[in-house]
Amino acid sequence: MNYPTPHINAKPGDFGKTVLMPGDPLRAKFIAETFLENPVLVNNVRGVQGHTGLYKGVKVSVMASGMGMPAIGIYSHELFNVFGVENIIRVGSAGAIQENIQLYDLVLAQGACTDSNWASQFHLPGTFAPIASFDLLTQAVKAAQALGCRYHVGNVNSSDVFYGDHVGVPEGLDSVYGLKKMGVMALEMEAAALYMNAARYGKRALCICTISDHILTGEETTAQQRQVAFTDMMKVALDVAVAMDNQ
Repeated sequence: MNYPTPHINAKPGDFGKTVLMPGDPLRAKFIAETFLENPVLVNNVRGVQGHTGLYKGVKVSVMASGMGMPAIGIYSHELFNVFGVENIIRVGSAGAIQENIQLYDLVLAQGACTDSNWASQFHLPGTFAPIASFDLLTQAVKAAQALGCRYHVGNVNSSDVFYGDHVGVPEGLDSVYGLKKMGVMALEMEAAALYMNAARYGKRALCICTISDHILTGEETTAQQRQVAFTDMMKVALDVAVAMDNQ
């Protein structure tokens, strides 16, 4: 694949070794303008903003992924295979399904269950278990501890469905309680595809999510809060990028 790609109008060298990927382009813009020194817009195809700047002297990029596994699958594929990116850290939101997890807590996705058919393209026997990079996860735990964040490590569930027939139907909660009883921490929509792409191309990936809503209690944050208030997650991911610069 040559550059620019169909979805990223940039050239090799425009991105840092590590890219933070929120779903929301406005969250990407917020991270760049709030935390990066001298951020430069390196991509804006379809309004999916990509910025590169310095954080603690390290070249770091942040670019939106959009929503869902097909979207992050496209962007991570191109970043890994065309633009020399080694690490992608998803910085997103998730809905908690465990009582001990609260709004604004961080979940570090050690693994990602999924109802998606994403793995079928790799022609694998049986079931593939998408997992995070141990190096990125270890650094994220260290950063979360150093910053004093409330965090949880374990499984998330990456779903293809946000709205569906289960919404508002009591029996629709069966799948949520099934995941809950197996210790799954939260629901989101991207990590599994990101982890599988990283595995396929010999790269590293991690999903860090902030709890934006609680499926069991009905608590939720606003769109504005999701855009600008999830700064603990952003700081953790940026510190991971710094720690990984020489690896």
